[in-house]
Amino acid sequence: MSTRPISDHALLGDCRSAALVTSDGSVDWLCMPRFDSPSIFARVLDESAGYWSVRPTRHTEVTRRYLDGSLVLETTFHGPDGTVVLVDALALGRRERGHSMGASSPGVLLRQVTCVEGRVPVEVAYSPRPEFGLVKPLMRPVRDGLVAHGGACVLTLSTPVELRVSGAVADTTLTLGAGEHLELALGTGWTWGPEPPPLSPRHIRRRLRDTVAGWRSWSRLHARYQGPWEEQVGLSGRVLRALTFAPTGAIVAAATTSLPESVGGERNWDYRYTWIRDTSFTLQALATAACEREETAFFAFLARASATQLDRGADLQIMYGVGGERDLSERPLPHLTGWRSSSPVRVGNDAWQQRQIDVYGELLDAAHQIYRDAGTLDTLTRSFLVGVADAAARRWPEPDQGLWEVRGPGRHFLHSKLMCWAALDRAITLAPLLGADGHVAGWRRTREQIRAAILTHGWNDEVGAFTQAFTAPDLDASVLMMPMVGFLPGDDPRVRATVDAVAAHLTDARGLVHRYHAADGLLGEEGTFLLCTFWLAHAAALTGRRAMARHVFQTAASYANDVGLLAEEVDSATGEALGNFPQAFSHIGLINAARAIRDL
Repeated sequence: MSTRPISDHALLGDCRSAALVTSDGSVDWLCMPRFDSPSIFARVLDESAGYWSVRPTRHTEVTRRYLDGSLVLETTFHGPDGTVVLVDALALGRRERGHSMGASSPGVLLRQVTCVEGRVPVEVAYSPRPEFGLVKPLMRPVRDGLVAHGGACVLTLSTPVELRVSGAVADTTLTLGAGEHLELALGTGWTWGPEPPPLSPRHIRRRLRDTVAGWRSWSRLHARYQGPWEEQVGLSGRVLRALTFAPTGAIVAAATTSLPESVGGERNWDYRYTWIRDTSFTLQALATAACEREETAFFAFLARASATQLDRGADLQIMYGVGGERDLSERPLPHLTGWRSSSPVRVGNDAWQQRQIDVYGELLDAAHQIYRDAGTLDTLTRSFLVGVADAAARRWPEPDQGLWEVRGPGRHFLHSKLMCWAALDRAITLAPLLGADGHVAGWRRTREQIRAAILTHGWNDEVGAFTQAFTAPDLDASVLMMPMVGFLPGDDPRVRATVDAVAAHLTDARGLVHRYHAADGLLGEEGTFLLCTFWLAHAAALTGRRAMARHVFQTAASYANDVGLLAEEVDSATGEALGNFPQAFSHIGLINAARAIRDL
């Protein structure tokens, strides 16, 4: 069982995969060569599932930061013997700069530890466990390194010092004096190919410098946001870039699987996939903190992944693998105990089979953001977007599982109807570009039918607010999106009343917002959602309440960890981070709320 706080981890990324590093220098999560590949290290889910630790034997204080403009991590250890600095990175491809970042990432984890003061004993412990801890690899020394074979995986640890090998663990302790340093690297490959070659210390230093330069070149190109919280917005943009699978443009929801939404509970999902529901808000965030190339790549991926489904009359799938895979069938990993005994640990996500009719709105809103000023569109994209609008018009009266993927009977969720309205609203605007003028009259009629249904059945007089589902009394934070998508203006009394109701009844004593309190077919409680808290700040800004918006924003942003990363949720009782980490949607919410408050 792993007990280390989720917020103790920092993210490393190469725009293909991700690693998590603890504050005491242990890599406790690494999947290669893709975000959704089986793990090499997974101690975050089970103490026996693999790690790679580099740290002084004694230390009393730890500080860490990302090197300016990058996701290269610097951890400084102060102790009775002196001070050492550990620098960690997932290597980018050689001389990759700007938009090419991640195009040829080699799948190498780089580590450099330097003594800056005193004489410090440093311990290295290396315990790879491929395939989520199932494999204990066989290790053998080679010149300048150590090779491990296990399952389909072959690993080469580059090290200028000899490590003791005992079974499937290798370790050593050495003393570094002031000015001395040690370079290490882990290369990954496959049993049917050549073993990754060991890298020299000089080569590792060069790759670290080049990786820092690559990140900084991207950051300089994307320093477009000016306003309050610039540093947080810039970091959030880099996090979104790190969570992007460069070969396709897909953005994963988080770097991990099965970090729970409640300690000891069953709400443990695999988030290493890309969701259509995130599309429009992701593109808004990319427009603020990144640029049009990231927007276009992400939308193009989703369009390619989903295009054939409408042609055969199927529901539009809500999520895909980072390569466009559709079958994401879920399975448990019973050999893993889970973070703080939160089981089952899952790989895959059966939500891919759910019906969520909001996805039509998210896709068309995204297309509207990208193509509204375009001169032309190719035939396939036009046909696809017209099909999306027609599907929204046809399916909007149907029940579904909703934005939050409730695992039970379908319901008439207000947010789902709202996004079908948005789908038709955006399609009407795009109609000349889509060559769809003949569809507009029908789209207008259906849009007004949806609007009337929402205003009639979505508003609850007893609650004094729009609610989660038609004729239901339960509040839901997703109704805060009504002014964000333009269904009603922010100064509408019903919008202001709904914002007040969410603030009064879904917000905990810490000032953080729950998604809802209604039963959802799952056991146990869940934490507050940082995304929903940023939504409250965003909606408050749209209603013109600057002081409230800033206060709510700062409350949510204060739950970032020491290097600025946001989890999915926060435990109301303890203030502790919960859920998969870091969470793209939380960083997206931060970016969009900051922009809305700035623009007041």
